[in-house]
Amino acid sequence: MRSSTQTFVIVGASLAGAKAAETLRAEGFDGRVVLLGDEARRPYERPPLSKEYLRGEKDFDAAAVHSADFYEEHDIELRTSTSVMAIEPADREVTLSSGERVGYDRLLLTTGAVPRRLGVDGAELDGVLYLRSVEDADRLRGVLSSQAQVVVIGAGWIGAEVAASARQLGAAVSMVELTGVPLERVLGAEVGAIYRDLHAAHGVDLHFGVGVEAITGTKSVESVRLSDGTVLPASAVVVGIGVAPRTEIAEAAGLAVDNGIVVDAHLQTSAPGIFAAGDVANAHHPRYRTRIRLEHWSAALNQGPAAARSMLDHDVVYDRTPYFFSDQYDLGMEYRGWAPVFDQVVFRGDPSTGTFLCFWLRENRVVAAMNVNVWDAGDTIDALLQAGRPIDPAVLADPDTDLADLAAPRT
Repeated sequence: MRSSTQTFVIVGASLAGAKAAETLRAEGFDGRVVLLGDEARRPYERPPLSKEYLRGEKDFDAAAVHSADFYEEHDIELRTSTSVMAIEPADREVTLSSGERVGYDRLLLTTGAVPRRLGVDGAELDGVLYLRSVEDADRLRGVLSSQAQVVVIGAGWIGAEVAASARQLGAAVSMVELTGVPLERVLGAEVGAIYRDLHAAHGVDLHFGVGVEAITGTKSVESVRLSDGTVLPASAVVVGIGVAPRTEIAEAAGLAVDNGIVVDAHLQTSAPGIFAAGDVANAHHPRYRTRIRLEHWSAALNQGPAAARSMLDHDVVYDRTPYFFSDQYDLGMEYRGWAPVFDQVVFRGDPSTGTFLCFWLRENRVVAAMNVNVWDAGDTIDALLQAGRPIDPAVLADPDTDLADLAAPRT
């Protein structure tokens, strides 16, 4: 028997939504918890889709957020294959695609994002693939083989990781990117060049600073024509040109939307009793004094529980350091911080060895850092970021200087 008569509804059976539901129960909420998802599967994590799951090294259960019996055991009403068509903030209810209305006392939106579509001739041909869901990964895995000729359009995280996995499976891979190096928008040209060289060393055919003019084929893709006239043969095309936050129902309900659903530091939207978390949330970050929408696993993992506690009226402020990770071939990395603007990159260690640290500086203050195949520096890097004091770049680069000393509080 429940002692609470409240109903908390979570729209989006994602990592953020599942962790929020888990947290509600862990915090002692004994009212009704309804978790609605439009996919047919229980919630799962997306990072393996471009890596271990795509390569067949891990199965779905390894990617799932919880075991199959978790939701029933914790009295969480998980309703898959269920789309929410509208939110009625005044009535405090959501309308499902079936026409059913579900009332709520608190509402959490974890609707995530959708891949941006490629807008060129031939983009609708069979064999033009995107990667967001398990089904997408299954389709892509089905075409990857030693005989496959794969053209990856976009060298962001999805494109770069898919290219690496495809090469590891033996496919011939071409990478096409408008910027000069992979991941340039996030890491800058200097660090992006490390990833360019990494993919080149693994046999990827690189085409940077060029766009896609058309995809050609009769019924299915046969080639990709670039803006410089190059024609790349292709048995499959993977498009990874970014994602767009799924804000439609929030916008229609009158919630503030600006590059995602606008939320404060408590992850509450502009409407009372409605919260948002994960890819869809553009959240005010107290340390950076601006809104940040982070399209990475860590935001979903950590914002879901924070939003759940805010729904329970706990005084929670989401101020975690932005974090993401990537594994490509034998190069694993973790990135911490936020560096939309920087004026210098400092390396500690030789990038050519595949084991190093690098730091993004603004006015000699570390605003972001990346550890590459170095797995004991995360906490120290986070402390260094939070210290926020000026550091001599030469001292930062010196491997004989203890990073912990640079991050230690000054007396």
